[in-house]
Amino acid sequence: MTFIVGLTGGIGSGKSAAATLFEQLGAAVVDTDAIAHALTAPGGAAIEPIRAVFGDEIVDPRGALDRAAMRRRVFADARAKARLEGILHPMIRDEADRCCAAARSAYVVLVVPLLVESGGYRSRVQRVAVVDCPEDVQVARVMARSGLSAEEARAIMAAQVGRQARLAVADDVIDNGGSLDALRPQVEALHRRYLEMAAVS
Repeated sequence: MTFIVGLTGGIGSGKSAAATLFEQLGAAVVDTDAIAHALTAPGGAAIEPIRAVFGDEIVDPRGALDRAAMRRRVFADARAKARLEGILHPMIRDEADRCCAAARSAYVVLVVPLLVESGGYRSRVQRVAVVDCPEDVQVARVMARSGLSAEEARAIMAAQVGRQARLAVADDVIDNGGSLDALRPQVEALHRRYLEMAAVS
């Protein structure tokens, strides 16, 4: 059986930076956000099911999901959010399972931003690693990366489970409140541990 580490963290915590470091060390990385982007790109498998439920106004002129329009819809309506997740989540899980099974590395890092919120992922992974940082650092990173206001960043964070809930399910915590130089040795230490665990699993 493939040894799978679930990597999660709130928006702006630095999951992608940690995942890149794991990949550089030789781990296969399966990113559910990347899968979701592929499913909702022009010609993606989720576009027509989403259009059928939400209408043409959430598809942009290129034929991709209009993320801003969809974000406004799901933030305003919990039922719309549930319908979107009902379409996307099973497709994302199926593709993630396929990618994990096809991996040829000693272990797989499965990046799931909503690992705690989304049922089913905990049973798919042998370890949960949480990338953690102070909330004000998250807000600053989201504002710098996405051009969102502090209020918009905090609204996205409020829609995710809280920091303490994520830490409560963590087998391993990666402190990313500082620089990439501080992140790297933590990932290297976990890489060594995961190689040992994978060898005996």
